[in-house]
Amino acid sequence: MSVKSCEKMEKSQVALTIEVGAPEFEAAIEKAYQKMRKKINVPGFRPGKAPRKIIEGMYGAEVFFEEAINIAFPDAYEAAVQEEKLQVVGYPQVEMVGECTKDGFTFKAVAPVYPEVTLGQYKGLSAPKDEVKVSAADVDERLKVLSDRNTRLVSVEREAKEGDTAVIDFEGFLDGKPFEGGKGENHSLELGSHSFVPGFEEQVVGMKAGDEKDIDITFPEDYHKDLAGKAVVFKVKVHEVKEKEVPTMDDEFAKDVSEFDTLKDLKADLKKKITEERQKAADQAFEDALMEQVAAGITAEVPDAMVENQAHQFVDNFKMQIAQNGIPFDQYMKMTGMDESKLLEDAKEPAQRQVRLDLAVAAIIKAENVEVSDEDVEKEFQSMADQYGMELDMVKKYLQPAQVKDQLITRKAVAIVVDSATATKPEKKAAKKDEEAGEKKPAKKSAKKAATAESGEEKPAKKPAAKKTKKADEESVESK
Repeated sequence: MSVKSCEKMEKSQVALTIEVGAPEFEAAIEKAYQKMRKKINVPGFRPGKAPRKIIEGMYGAEVFFEEAINIAFPDAYEAAVQEEKLQVVGYPQVEMVGECTKDGFTFKAVAPVYPEVTLGQYKGLSAPKDEVKVSAADVDERLKVLSDRNTRLVSVEREAKEGDTAVIDFEGFLDGKPFEGGKGENHSLELGSHSFVPGFEEQVVGMKAGDEKDIDITFPEDYHKDLAGKAVVFKVKVHEVKEKEVPTMDDEFAKDVSEFDTLKDLKADLKKKITEERQKAADQAFEDALMEQVAAGITAEVPDAMVENQAHQFVDNFKMQIAQNGIPFDQYMKMTGMDESKLLEDAKEPAQRQVRLDLAVAAIIKAENVEVSDEDVEKEFQSMADQYGMELDMVKKYLQPAQVKDQLITRKAVAIVVDSATATKPEKKAAKKDEEAGEKKPAKKSAKKAATAESGEEKPAKKPAAKKTKKADEESVESK
């Protein structure tokens, strides 16, 4: 093998012209013969026993050339890449140059390579950073979560009301005939949860244990096509009515749900935890905003292959998340009306940002000569073992030292940016009236969070559930 030329092209691509000589090609032809001979019928010879020269005499010397080229190409290409010290980031586009003979062949491979990166400003940047505040209302909300977890359902001998749970049997009938999926037994239904078809729960309100009732329902027009807009009858029987028994918020409650003896101490601990959570989120958002600036400031011809590879990685990660939730990916695609090509297309923009971020971090590591010692790696292993309550050997079983080292180096590079930066006060989010036009200015769209360089992935955004806002209570937390 010999490299005839190596030319740089636009968008961080390199064109290699590679010649495979007679010795290498002869070896490849022999391998092709050994692979193909069992599939070639030659009169007078058992399958696979015909000599190579007999086969070549019958079908021509070129009979093994195509397979031999496929065999010789990978080794020749890899050797050329190593000889030219190229950092290839994708598959090459290959074309033959001239004719292939017994003396060999020449091919041209155009391959995407790691781009040259010029850093912009990465020190002395500034970005908004939220001031962390925790109100009494925030702590009360967290207490309510604990209260809900410890709320019991107890049977009551009265009519059901909204907020109760009714244990029911039900069966739905369309035109007097039961329909598929319309039957349930001993089903616990929380009245007011809106988990059943509209109008159903409201008609269970007022029933008590032992009552039976026919409930008339008309399915919504956007319901399942077989039932959309149809009027049906549900036969319902109530077995039991249960109400919530909410625990009293006092010292006994604190003892039951925590390691603290008083409600005051529990509140103080909750405030501390909320503060830590919000501080961590504010720090991460500040870091993300800075690194977005650094990534946007680099100069590099990013090859399409890097973006496409990252987009595929995002989609693969998304598939794993769906699988972990117990939903077959094909089924999820049908439910959402999506297809994989659309997912890939949607992933291109975040993939572009992620690639630029990775390039920026790598450039900082090189510029600052960032390194970590074996001792630092060992300390990180121990820290992870302590954090997750695992044996040190078990952590090392799942993580390689090289992985941990890369994470630490990345962390150090990002710290160079963050430690030299200035935090500014965030702009007020409320839209202000334009005095001249008399119109509200459109709220500025926030940038999507960049995936961290450590994880290399970005999870698809989930549609947030609608929440009722509460007026913030900025008073300090006081014990009851």
